[in-house]
Amino acid sequence: MNPHIFRAYDIRGVADRDLDDALARDLGKAFGTSVIRGGGTPNIAVGWDARLSSERIRDALLAGLQAAGCDTVAVGMVPTPLLYFATHQLDVGGGIMVTGSHNPAPDNGFKLVLGSSSLHGEQVQALRHLIEAQDFEIGQGVGVSLPMQPRYETWIKENVTLGPRKLRVVIDAGNGPTGPIAPDLLTALGCEVIPLFCEPDGRFPNHHPDPTVAENLVDLQREVRATGADLGIAYDGDGDRLGVVDENAEIIWGDRLMIILSRALLAEEPGATVVAEVKCSQTLFDDIEARGGYAIMSRVGHSLIKARMKDEGALLAGEMSGHIFYKHRFFGFDDAIYATCRLLEILSHTEAPLSALLADVPAVCATPELRLPCPDAVKFAVVDHVCAHFSADHDVNAIDGARIRFGDGWGLVRASNTGPVLVLRCEAQSEAALADIRGELERAIARAEREVSA
Repeated sequence: MNPHIFRAYDIRGVADRDLDDALARDLGKAFGTSVIRGGGTPNIAVGWDARLSSERIRDALLAGLQAAGCDTVAVGMVPTPLLYFATHQLDVGGGIMVTGSHNPAPDNGFKLVLGSSSLHGEQVQALRHLIEAQDFEIGQGVGVSLPMQPRYETWIKENVTLGPRKLRVVIDAGNGPTGPIAPDLLTALGCEVIPLFCEPDGRFPNHHPDPTVAENLVDLQREVRATGADLGIAYDGDGDRLGVVDENAEIIWGDRLMIILSRALLAEEPGATVVAEVKCSQTLFDDIEARGGYAIMSRVGHSLIKARMKDEGALLAGEMSGHIFYKHRFFGFDDAIYATCRLLEILSHTEAPLSALLADVPAVCATPELRLPCPDAVKFAVVDHVCAHFSADHDVNAIDGARIRFGDGWGLVRASNTGPVLVLRCEAQSEAALADIRGELERAIARAEREVSA
């Protein structure tokens, strides 16, 4: 067993190398054992994405869960949010989604929910320890199939109402599991939908299903221009993240999308708490506060953000990566299709183009997410040294790495939870200031690397 597949928020590896049938069965046994020993309902929902390896892994996982004494409910080939939805709608003790998310086609993995909360950190490692010790409950559960797509679609149609404006929307499902759901659902809500790559195909033959990478949005942008659509939406490989382009085919990244969503929320729920992760633009946090909301900066990671939302009573949260979490009128988990519906709800109640909803946001210069190689053994120590260096004369937020305030912007350095990498992001009022901030960060990192290696 490769221990490195047990990560901060999930389990993920190369399907044919790391996720053989024995590993999938043992994971089912370990998860079922955790539920039973924790006093949870011994009934587990299981969903899977469109990858070529998912059905094989699903079958072994179901066998393992049942061997530990848990009954299973197979909810279908669905986006991850529908598995989350199942844990809120069914009498289950948790759920497992077989998915590689936005990883390359040969990869796969598992997202895990205990009760209705996503597992992370030591909870994921505890499953690894059970597998290593072969310490499992023994029983004989039974399995049933209960497709959740009809129930989910009915719930959305009963709880989302678009305004009088009829919107034309391009939907790029990236050949993932959102394809069989989103176009028909949005059509039922009153939109004209132009589907793009909506046939599930685990080879991802058209483009990689990761809307945080601009090159993966080129087809969507082209279609929006060609059809005169009001906007375009792209989904990742398991439907918990979205990318948005406006009527001009300009990309609206996750933090700017959050400005639109938070403004609508605060108009309806004055003083609401909104959570956003540490990589997001300062313009988002400033806009929330300016409109009477309470803005909280969070660590990166969907499991961590959901936990922070619960602790703070937040009604909305979001990440640069396009994870959008609604507790307002929803269940608090990240769901790209539901976030799409809320964005369309906002736009359908105005005649303004989508771009106009951000016209008054101050212009800033920002880097993309920069990734610098750094060995796993020292990456956290490097960040600690950078934090200490700037703390002497700068305002430093150390909730997740070091986010340093400069006079005309900010810079972030944090250790990746998924690889031997340092993640950088900088924002400033001008290109010159941006270059200065980036340069200061890179010099501090180089100095820290020398210090920890001495």
